[in-house]
Amino acid sequence: MNGYQICFLTVQAHRHKGRPVADWLMQVAKEMGLRGGTVIAASEGFGAHGRLHAAHFFELTDQPVEVVMVATEEEADRLFARIREEGVKVFYTKTPVEFGALG
Repeated sequence: MNGYQICFLTVQAHRHKGRPVADWLMQVAKEMGLRGGTVIAASEGFGAHGRLHAAHFFELTDQPVEVVMVATEEEADRLFARIREEGVKVFYTKTPVEFGALG
């Protein structure tokens, strides 16, 4: 199957409607019937403004988080429409991929 790998990059403290954006994205993807997604917590990163984001021993709110999922073109269009409707601000990459399951 052909579609897209979509990666959203955010930090733990970035929230939408009281929930971390990463959690909200995963819930929306699940509600929309996407095949799956993964949340990856990073130890350090920097954003477009050059500010360093990092996980600290006692404070994880600035920890970088990546949400990765695959979607067909139609699913991706619906997902991005929902994100726009909700007014969520989040950086993303969208790369064409072939995906499927073996075995």
